[in-house]
Amino acid sequence: MEESNKTSLPGSSGHPAPVHAAYAQVARGYYAPIVALFTATLIISNICATKGVQFFADSSLKLGPLEILPITTDAAFFLFPLAYILGDVLSEVYGFRATRHAVAYGFTGLLLTVLCFAVAIQLPPAGFYENQEAFRTVIGTTPQLVAAGLAGYVVGQLLNSATLVLIKERTREKYLWARLIGSTVVGELADTLIFCSIAATAIGIDSWSQFVNYVIVGFLWKTLCEVLVMPVTYQVIGWLKKHEPTYAPTETAPLRS
Repeated sequence: MEESNKTSLPGSSGHPAPVHAAYAQVARGYYAPIVALFTATLIISNICATKGVQFFADSSLKLGPLEILPITTDAAFFLFPLAYILGDVLSEVYGFRATRHAVAYGFTGLLLTVLCFAVAIQLPPAGFYENQEAFRTVIGTTPQLVAAGLAGYVVGQLLNSATLVLIKERTREKYLWARLIGSTVVGELADTLIFCSIAATAIGIDSWSQFVNYVIVGFLWKTLCEVLVMPVTYQVIGWLKKHEPTYAPTETAPLRS
């Protein structure tokens, strides 16, 4: 009798409980896929940014010390704004702490990418491999560009998130447009200024007029992208707020005010 009781203890119905392998529970919600896309955007952008780009290279137009044409930027100009759009979504829906964690994940992923590239470049090439120098040229990010990307990214993203959250503490669910634009202006300005100041000479910018052009074009382009895609950002944020089970707004005011 005593042995029978011992046998039935694992199960609540008098039968032995089935034996399964142990697994940790994955948190539900959309935070993880957004962070994955956020991190991928940062890594790809920082690789693309190693290439300097000029539009209207055959034209020359200056306004005092400011070079209007040609337009000088880097090859990440078309993708990097997405990182700030995703940063806005994370900050608005999940808050500053969760966004700070996402920034840390992105920082770690970017740093790991750079370290892996450095190791891959130093590995001895096979005798049949003829693209060692091209490989080095494409992914051989210089320490200068690494420092520029990491510093600009961390400072810009944290300022972007902090600004959005501070405005939201005052406006609650109202005036989302003000939070999106205000945080983008602060974050993008800091990011662009820091990145360009460190990276300019590494991508071939060698004059003050080109540098000012680089900063202004980068800042205006990224801010314009935020404004242009704001209707999409509104829809994404609205959808997430409805479908994230833990999101609890403190006001019932409409999302778009």
